Amino acid sequence: MRPHDVWSAGTAAVAMTAALFTGAPTATGQAAGSRPAQECTPPPLPGKVVDVDVTDATGAAPMRLTVKPAKVTAGTVSLRVSNTGTLAHEVVVLPLTAGQPIGKRPIGAESRASETGSVGEASHNCGAGEGGGIAPGSAGWATLTLKPGRYELICNFPGHYAAGMRAELDVTQ
Repeated sequence: MRPHDVWSAGTAAVAMTAALFTGAPTATGQAAGSRPAQECTPPPLPGKVVDVDVTDATGAAPMRLTVKPAKVTAGTVSLRVSNTGTLAHEVVVLPLTAGQPIGKRPIGAESRASETGSVGEASHNCGAGEGGGIAPGSAGWATLTLKPGRYELICNFPGHYAAGMRAELDVTQ
């Protein structure tokens, strides 16, 4: 092994160990130290329910985030997120300005988009709201009050947004 290889392997091991103890997602987006996927059925959710599927490693489109329906009326909106992939994921809800296309947010040094202006997220494994990520085969949910407008739903684990994990949700009067 070359000295650089030893340093790289050591750096990766330190990062994985730190992620294990903090519960932070690793570079692959998998929540380190997370339990194996658990059977999870979301409770009845209030308002208009939007089903969000997050997945990865499926043929030509390795990562994707889909929403059904893609249009709802303003007010109480619940996101019911199912992770059908092999990595942990999250869904962050960000408003879009008039004319702003999805998928064009700047990517920062940590391979993530800025979450400034977020109106909420579903990232708690088998629970509501924020957490360390939704495990593969599991679910998470969030109930938000959304005003009319366009929103971009993204997975913001490192590299996931740039890899295509984003979709638009339109909220009407």
